[in-house]
Amino acid sequence: MDHSVTFLAIATIAGFVLATVFLLVDQWPRLERVSFRLPGLLLAVAALIGQGALLYQLGFQSEPAALNLSVLNSLAAVFGLASAITVISAFRERLDGIAVVLLPVTALTVFLTVFVPESNVPIRTGEFALDAHILISLSAYALLTLAALQGVMLLIQHQALHGHNPAGWVRRLPPMESVEQLMFRFIVIGFLLLTMALITGFLFLENILAQHLVHKTVLSVIAWVVFAVLLVGRHIAGWRGRTAVQWTLAGFILMGLAYFGTKIVLEWILNLQ
Repeated sequence: MDHSVTFLAIATIAGFVLATVFLLVDQWPRLERVSFRLPGLLLAVAALIGQGALLYQLGFQSEPAALNLSVLNSLAAVFGLASAITVISAFRERLDGIAVVLLPVTALTVFLTVFVPESNVPIRTGEFALDAHILISLSAYALLTLAALQGVMLLIQHQALHGHNPAGWVRRLPPMESVEQLMFRFIVIGFLLLTMALITGFLFLENILAQHLVHKTVLSVIAWVVFAVLLVGRHIAGWRGRTAVQWTLAGFILMGLAYFGTKIVLEWILNLQ
């Protein structure tokens, strides 16, 4: 392995870890006079830039116009996108609760991508339709990942409220109504991108219903239906709280099975590329 890649990976992982520590320390009630939030966010931005450089080096093959979309590379790309959206949004909104979960997970994906050997899965790029489909699909999953994390946060707040003894860090989270609104914001944008990903897939991918892709396609369509029902239920019946979170997590799990479940079976179990 190139020493520059190793050094960049270690620096990137350290940046994510330090950013997480800064954001956690900033939430300590005893340190309210000293803010570690801005340094934490700036460290996260630097780490994300490092991760982007790593993915560029590891994702593109030596052959022209080929992209390595292995399981670990794809996982790192999804969590990198989710972290980037969170960190950029955190400069305007209070998303520290999501950041302290996402950043260490993103650091772990960087470690796995760089230091765990994995077979290459080159995909020929250079075609606008295929490039657009890949980017839209990854962005959709990243946004729906954020929606799922907001849903888990909402469940924790709901449980703490009914327990009448919320922990200190729970009290520092945004109001439940704000968390729910943000969750649905991520769902709406993610749903639109998922719709575009399915449309571009059916229009431009000749083998979308091939035997090795049919499970991914079917699960993605079912996930689309789940999110569509959730949005209709929200609009017509005012679904919120536990009901909304349950539908959100169900759709997220289906998306995970559609993409990563299928890739793991094909690449790690069946050795198909």
